[in-house]
Amino acid sequence: MPDPTLPIGKEKAVFVREMFDTISPTYDRLNRVMTFKLDQIWRKQALNSLGLQENSYILDLACGTGDFVKLARLQGYRCVGTDFSTGMLSHSKLSNDLVVSDALNLSFANNSFDAITCGFALRNFTELPPVFRELERVLRPNGRIALLEVAKPSSLVMRFGHGIYFNKVVPFVGGLLSDRRAYSYLPASVNYLPPTATIIEMLVKAGFSNVSHKLLISGAAQLYGATKV
Repeated sequence: MPDPTLPIGKEKAVFVREMFDTISPTYDRLNRVMTFKLDQIWRKQALNSLGLQENSYILDLACGTGDFVKLARLQGYRCVGTDFSTGMLSHSKLSNDLVVSDALNLSFANNSFDAITCGFALRNFTELPPVFRELERVLRPNGRIALLEVAKPSSLVMRFGHGIYFNKVVPFVGGLLSDRRAYSYLPASVNYLPPTATIIEMLVKAGFSNVSHKLLISGAAQLYGATKV
């Protein structure tokens, strides 16, 4: 269950938008430092899991400054990014195809995309079922999704070290180089995530099949994949 001290509903939406607007100038640099560049490896794994043909059309949900968009284009795909934080979009080095849009009401037509990616944002949405329904709506038949999120390593030793790093070091470094409140929220926001079985059930109810879940390198990240029925 979510921590009762964390914001929910409309309060959460406002907080998350303002938080990402605030940390957007240093977000990319801190991501690289704090994940030891593993975030880029995880994104590449997510893209590879889609099994797409060249020139496939991808939507990157909660795109931030456009990391997934850049990687997708380097791999020969067409890609559009969308986020509701104008601050994050404004600090992207991309010159086009970034759209301000809310995940609960995407500004794209039905059956528009061959695939959808999302990096480390599930815990920031106010609700997951309507987000998953929107993904299903804008995907073409047999379209694929790859949803990255943080995780806890399965090894007890790794989990102990990860807990200290994620809950102590990340807020400390984030406070020194950016905004301490934001980088205290980010580890705490893991409490928003439902159990794996619940997320899989949500995806099935939203109209997806072949739902998969796996931990990625180091066990600090997880990947959900699924196909539109």
